[in-house]
Amino acid sequence: MDQREREGINDIESNEGSMDRNGSSSFDDDKELGMMQPLLERKRTMNTTSQIAVVGANVCSIESLDYEIVESDVYKEDWRSRRKDQIFQYVILKWTFALLIGLGTGLVGFFNNLAVENIAGVKLLMTSNLMLKNRHQEAFFVYAGCNLILAAAAAALCAYIAPAAAGSGIPEVKAYLNGVDAHSILAPSTLFVKIFGSIGSVSAAFVVGKEGPMVHTGACIASLLGQGGSRKYHLTWTCLRYFKNDRDRRDLITCGSAAGVAAAFRAPVGGVLFALEEVASWWRSALLWRTFFTTAVVAVVLRTLIEYCRSGKCGLFGKGGLIMFDLSSTTTTYSAPDLAAVILLGVIGGLFGSLYNFFVDKILRTYSIINERGPRFKILLVVIISLLTSCCSYGLPWLVQCTPCPSDALDKCPTIGRSGNFKNFQCPPGHYNDLASLLLNTNDDAIRNLFSGGTNNEFHVSTLIIFFVAIYFLGLVTYGIAIPSGLFIPVILAGASYGRLVAHIFNPISDLDNGLFALLGAASFLGGTMRMTVSVCVILLELTNDLLMLPLVMLVLLISKTVADSFNKGVYDQIVKMKGFPYMEAHSEPYMRNLAAGDVVSGPLITFSGIEKVGNIVHALKSTGHNGFPVINEPPFANATELCGLVLRAHLLVLLKKKKFSKERVDIGNGENFQRFGAFDFAKGGSGKGMKLEDLCVSEEEMEMYVDVHSIANTSPYTVFETMSLAKTAVLFRELGLRHLIVVPKTTGRFPVVGILTRHDFTHEHIVGLFPKIKKHG
Repeated sequence: MDQREREGINDIESNEGSMDRNGSSSFDDDKELGMMQPLLERKRTMNTTSQIAVVGANVCSIESLDYEIVESDVYKEDWRSRRKDQIFQYVILKWTFALLIGLGTGLVGFFNNLAVENIAGVKLLMTSNLMLKNRHQEAFFVYAGCNLILAAAAAALCAYIAPAAAGSGIPEVKAYLNGVDAHSILAPSTLFVKIFGSIGSVSAAFVVGKEGPMVHTGACIASLLGQGGSRKYHLTWTCLRYFKNDRDRRDLITCGSAAGVAAAFRAPVGGVLFALEEVASWWRSALLWRTFFTTAVVAVVLRTLIEYCRSGKCGLFGKGGLIMFDLSSTTTTYSAPDLAAVILLGVIGGLFGSLYNFFVDKILRTYSIINERGPRFKILLVVIISLLTSCCSYGLPWLVQCTPCPSDALDKCPTIGRSGNFKNFQCPPGHYNDLASLLLNTNDDAIRNLFSGGTNNEFHVSTLIIFFVAIYFLGLVTYGIAIPSGLFIPVILAGASYGRLVAHIFNPISDLDNGLFALLGAASFLGGTMRMTVSVCVILLELTNDLLMLPLVMLVLLISKTVADSFNKGVYDQIVKMKGFPYMEAHSEPYMRNLAAGDVVSGPLITFSGIEKVGNIVHALKSTGHNGFPVINEPPFANATELCGLVLRAHLLVLLKKKKFSKERVDIGNGENFQRFGAFDFAKGGSGKGMKLEDLCVSEEEMEMYVDVHSIANTSPYTVFETMSLAKTAVLFRELGLRHLIVVPKTTGRFPVVGILTRHDFTHEHIVGLFPKIKKHG
């Protein structure tokens, strides 16, 4: 390996953001194509050959994760030497972690609900009391002022402490479980801001939900436990060293994401299915059991705490159970006209959902320009959206007329001093404002009002139209600003409102209650935006306690997803792509069938000998961004040149730090290496805490010495022939969760390694750079 080769590698791999590739070409055409740059990156001057991610509009490098087990000699010796009690301890710890994740996520979910209900409840009571006294201007200033303070606080937390906490967090968790890591997405500071920022943003009357942030919160809790705490904040537990690897953390974070859904929707089975369908890229039966156990713990925690609150000790927190919107009291019988309504709702949901995703894409790209200007502009944007939301929530109810209270109303009308379907607003006694009961309310109460049965005549058509347009618009402009925000709530609200509109059309010929139409409308919009079917179906059934609606919910989800798939991808898939995460799909692209694995491998290639000079290793680590290096044995250490294994950059740094060097190029044997190293010496540190080359101090004398890398090399790396089709190679790479895949020659008598495939080499941008005539859907 001469100096010219090393400089060539340095030119194309100056940043780890290139996804640890060992030998891949640079992207000279990226500036023209603009495809590698997430969101609007044209004004950035950094290295365009590096993939970057925009997390909260902050640029950060991304890395692949080492989900593959490194079966080195040190690792094998460690497992051989483990006693039965140590193996039993490892298994017990797995289930203990599942228990702790469920407990932690359940407590945080309850705390979020408790805080939101009390903060928003006090704000709405103050506004309502002033309205009753006809002090309308003061009421608006109190309402808008409280919203502004809460919104600015949430934005300041995101802008200055943890930019990665902005948004829902589901795309980041989805990318992590696919094998992509971005800085700080699971850090303790992100967890802190996610919790309190979510409380602030939801309490500030934004059209956002806490469900997406709860998924991210559960993942952060799982990550914090899995890495043994936080070394930065001096909260560590050395006994948890077994889980200091990406593979075990991946399983824990999968449990955390499922627990987040279970805590947000109080839907334990839906949480498991959400993790399986939407976020997890790898699944197995053992993980299914642990995830199910975690969500069951969440359900028990929530049930216990909610029962405690039934005595009225939780302030304004509601007294509901695990079933948030009970529709079981309504009669569920349906006929042919009802099926026609379901089909219509499915088509509408698919059209509106795909249009929603299109606008989300455009708005996020626009907001990125503003957010790039710094924290002050992020906060300013949040303040503007907060004022717009307050004006709409308070101002739009003035456009509708007061409605006389129904004579057969089961609830008190108008409802004063509490939430309900009959908001008084500016109306005289005995009348209510139906739009105020939806807009000037918490999001959960608005959904409850729309889903409520026996209320066919309580919401006028004009009210539902205004509410749908307002929620659709506010949901779009709110997502993407610097606050924790989920998409579930605005989508459910908008879907439920047009579901009731369709109900008004079909009321003369349909037997379904308008509340059931609202449920079906929410399902159709969820299917059209998020493209989830099984998990959304179960979540909605757990939310509403109406099993008889299962066939209709399934039908509307399938239709809406099919219609929306004709136009674009799901919203989370779009955001993953916009943020620059190199996500590996479960399927290969059609054009990959015409290429072989060897076609996309490019050099130069860096390899190490089994007994390598220290100076060569240090120089290679300095001049490249590679994270994997093939280890080659040559005579006299082998009968012929052969592939010995693959060694990781992180493990080489540990090896160099130990300074177990020799002056002669001799094999010191595994026995001595086992005495020098333990498997936990190579355990991965917490987020951003890995060893760096700058931490090493190697003298000039030591640079001329030799070090044995045999014992730390993965002696059984995955390899493919250079003639294997790229489509088959991509599926293999994704299904096994690999970071490096070695390509070997088909014929004998050649160098044992052709190159290394990494996540980067399967990207469309890289392949088009090598073969410009290829079309993505060719």
